[in-house]
Order: sequence, then C-alpha cells, then structure tokens
Amino acid sequence: MRVLFALLIATFAGLVQAGPQIQHWVAPSGAKVYFVESRSLPILDVQLDFVAGSGQDPADKSGVASFTASLLEAGTDKMDEEQISERLVDLGARLSTSSDHDKASVNLRTLASTEEKNGALELLRAVLSAPTFPDTVLAREKTRTIEALKDAETRPGSILSKQFAAAIYPGHPYGRTATPESVAQITRDDLTAFYQARYAAPRAVVSIIGDVSRAEAEEIAQQLTAALPTGNTGNTGTELPPITLPQRNTLKVAHPATQSHIAVGLPAMKRSEPDYFALLVGNYTLGGGGFVSRLMKEVREKRGFAYSISSYFAPRVQAGPFEISLQTKREQAQEALKVVEEVLNTFLTKGPTPQELAAAKKNLIDGQALRIDSNAKLLGYLSLIGFHGLPLDYLDQFPRKVEAITKDDVKAAFQRHVKSENLVTVIVAAD
Repeated sequence: MRVLFALLIATFAGLVQAGPQIQHWVAPSGAKVYFVESRSLPILDVQLDFVAGSGQDPADKSGVASFTASLLEAGTDKMDEEQISERLVDLGARLSTSSDHDKASVNLRTLASTEEKNGALELLRAVLSAPTFPDTVLAREKTRTIEALKDAETRPGSILSKQFAAAIYPGHPYGRTATPESVAQITRDDLTAFYQARYAAPRAVVSIIGDVSRAEAEEIAQQLTAALPTGNTGNTGTELPPITLPQRNTLKVAHPATQSHIAVGLPAMKRSEPDYFALLVGNYTLGGGGFVSRLMKEVREKRGFAYSISSYFAPRVQAGPFEISLQTKREQAQEALKVVEEVLNTFLTKGPTPQELAAAKKNLIDGQALRIDSNAKLLGYLSLIGFHGLPLDYLDQFPRKVEAITKDDVKAAFQRHVKSENLVTVIVAAD
C-alpha cells in the first residue's frame, strides 16, 4: 500500500510540474508558429514578434523602430486611429504594440467566441498588413517624444541609463538611444521603409494560446502573416555587429542631485548562452534576491549606504548587460562603490555558499509556477522560446536545469562573463 501511495504521489508531482504542451510549425507564409491549446477560458491571446527592435535603427535616426511599432495601429488603408480604437471597444478586444532592443511585438487579446474572435483577428490583420503611418499622427507623437526626451535629460536616473548604455556598448547599436535631434529627423518614409524591410513574414514569430484548436491556430497564423511584406526590397539584413567589450573605466557625470546614481557593469550574456542557468542562480545570491542578497546585506543592512541595491542580467540576442545599480548620498559614493567591488570580487572568487545556493535554487524553482499561471504569462514564454530558438520543453527543463547547478558552475560562469577588466562604472551626480 505504501509503495502504491508513493507511486501515486510521484505521478501527481510529475503532472503538476509538467509545462504546457507547445506545438510548433512553419506557416506557408514562412512565419514560425508556437501554439498552446488552452480551453479553460474563452479567450484567445496572439503575439507576433519581428526582428525590428532599436538595434535595427538607422545609425542617425534612433527611434525609428519604436515609432514604427507604436504607429502600426495609427491607421490602415480603410480605418483611422479613432475608428480602430472604437472597433476594439465594440469587440471587447485589446491591441497593443511594444519594442525593445531586439524585437517589436504586436499583441491581441480577444474573446474566443466566433464573432468577436473573427472581428478582432481581421482588425489585427489589417493593422499588420496595411499600416499607413499618417503624417499627422507621426508629427504629434514626435512632438510628445521630443518633449519627454528633453525632460529625461534633466533626470539623473534617465541620464544614467543613457550614459551607461553608451559606455558599455561603444559604437554598437545597443549603445544608441533616441535623442530630440534623432527623433526630429524621422519621417514617414523612414517608418514605411523600416516596416517593409523588418516586418516580413519569413522573419515573424507567431505565438498563440487560448480556446482554439490546432487547425484554427494554423488558419489564424496564416491569415495574419500572408499579407505581410516579403522583405525582398531594400536592405533586410538583421545581423547585429559584434560587441567589443569596453575597457575598465569610471565615468562621472555632473548633476546637482544630492544622491549619486550609480551603475556598474558590462555586456555579459546572450539569451542563448549555455551559462544562462548558472548566471541566473548565482545572481540571485549576489544581488537579485532582494533582502537575502549579498549586496543588499553589505551595502544597505550593514552600512546604510543605500536604500536599495540590486544586480541583474538582461540577456539579448547579443550579449545583454550585467548591471549593479544603486543610489547613495554623493559624499559616500566612493565608500559604497568600494563595498560593491569587494562583494563582487569575493563572489567571483568563492561563489555562493552551500546555503545560499540551496536558497537560490529553491526560490527559482518554487517561483516557476507563479511565472506561468496565466495565459498572458505563458504567451510571453512562447514568444521567448520562439524568438530565441529555445527548446520546446524549456519550461519542463527549467527546474531540472536550475537544480543541477553547482557552486563551481556559478563561479566558472561568473568568471567567464563578469571580468573586472571590462567593468564600467557610471556615476551621475558625482563629487
């Protein structure tokens, strides 16, 4: 009886930990499709991703990628932005766009009932395949953006973000950010050309989750991508140039703020990096675990140098940044930085303790259920898996990969990716 009970418990645990069944195929249009059938709610979520992030901006016109994504729903050949907005309200659907350094995304959430679903998908198809990028809307958004950028140029946090990116990615698209001057130069022709080159079906990733069948999902993916640009006109290369690691340096930026805003880091990790799990586990101990992290204990709790301090990796298609960030009184900035360097050097040399390693793994594994407890969250993982070419069983692998990490794995990974000779420090409001 005990043996049978143990078997039942083991079987149930395996079912609980099993991730969603992800199906994958390539649509006739050439788009890659990732699909999870979920019948628990009468809702359909769709996301399309394109290699159309700010890393693809023309060198002298930073902001083109962001404007192209945000103005997709500003008008089609048959509807203006007000009509599109009204149609979404009528359908009870939600449409949004976004962009980051690597990709642009278009999201739709709609009811799965036939009339609402078909209407919302047809609207999404129109937005994707026939955007007009109206000059009046572009002019309005440029004015808003330029004013926001001018305001950001006075704020120490915004200054730090911009200066840090430029310092760790010298000469690379990841280091460029939009400025009032670059935005002022952007024209409707720039958006049209960017759209035609970057929003091509063969480079699209379609993620679908919800109350539809595989056959319906196939039809949806083809419907949404069949009328996209072919990408055969103009320069359609999407490869980013290689990253050159910076030399160790400290950049001080004058500002009247009473608090110094500080960032320390370097380009560190691609999303496809084999060391991903070791760096993830290790960073929880170093600075990603909130009040249990070493940086928080040493900088805040023991010395009171900062209210908050953290570290993180932001993996991208190419090496994304590793960053330690904090704010502190400007007169104690150097003392705080000395402690940060000591903590980091100790961690690079010795790695986590057995207790820290166990706590990090437990937190990451136990928290996985909360990271996939809704269709919206799962959609994000479908997008991640599809865009970065991760295994279809990535979510199933996650707890096993985390549990397998050792202290030596963490030490070796950090020593490979966080080299002191390449660390850049930026201080805004420095004495």
